[in-house]
Amino acid sequence: MRTLGYYNGKIDEIDRMMIPMNDRVCYFGDGVYDAQPCRNRNLFALEEHIDRFYHSAEAVEIEIPMGREELKALLKDLVAKVDSPDLFVYYQVTRGTAVREHVFPEVKSNLWVTLKPMKFGDGTKPIQLITLEDTRFFHCNIKTLNLLPSVMAAERAKRAGCEEAVLYRPGGRVTECAHSNVSIIRDGALVTAPTDNLILPGIARAHLIRQCHALGITVREEPYDLNDLENAEEIIVTSSTKLVRRADRLNGKPAGGHQGELWESLRKAVIDEFLRETDA
Repeated sequence: MRTLGYYNGKIDEIDRMMIPMNDRVCYFGDGVYDAQPCRNRNLFALEEHIDRFYHSAEAVEIEIPMGREELKALLKDLVAKVDSPDLFVYYQVTRGTAVREHVFPEVKSNLWVTLKPMKFGDGTKPIQLITLEDTRFFHCNIKTLNLLPSVMAAERAKRAGCEEAVLYRPGGRVTECAHSNVSIIRDGALVTAPTDNLILPGIARAHLIRQCHALGITVREEPYDLNDLENAEEIIVTSSTKLVRRADRLNGKPAGGHQGELWESLRKAVIDEFLRETDA
């Protein structure tokens, strides 16, 4: 198969899959999701992604219709059915299918999985960023399907010729990007927002922190603001599918670029771990 869609046990090419109009995702975005890279048919950081998926579901009181081990086995089985060995693997659970009503229905949840080919970058090409006020809700730590504010921010970044939008709260506190985490290098240390309810606890962010510890680079998980971002020695963007990238422009002005050796050591460490863990 070129691509694969899964819905409660049904499997087909994604563009041939159909879902019920009364799936609560259609009316309320009532569900949670996770996504991860797969290289050489090896699902990278699978345990971490599965844990986050179940934690998100638990936070909104959705019961995933299978246990962790069964879901992991299902994902591995689905990966084997797709022609490409390098994939973007996405899965979500919705509260179920029922006539539209705001309160929870007494129905079984719906499990979706989609797989499609994906090429992986090595993080060597710098990206451009813009800053936007963070107008999302206050449960950013849950990977909810309610992503319209992030969609709008991503579109504004695209129209500005940028790859990502860095979001900030009133008062200037930087949170994260539209669909990535953002950290900075300041005084030779990695500074990254704490994993409170204002950011998603990114898997790639956690691996970046792990590599900092391995390299002896100080890590500070603390709030920082727009002034810190603008004057950072480096700006580092992490996500599960892009892993690790640095920004060289912010709001149309040069940014970062003052800790080249440190950045390169981090980039290489993160990419090398990914390649090592996903070798056939």
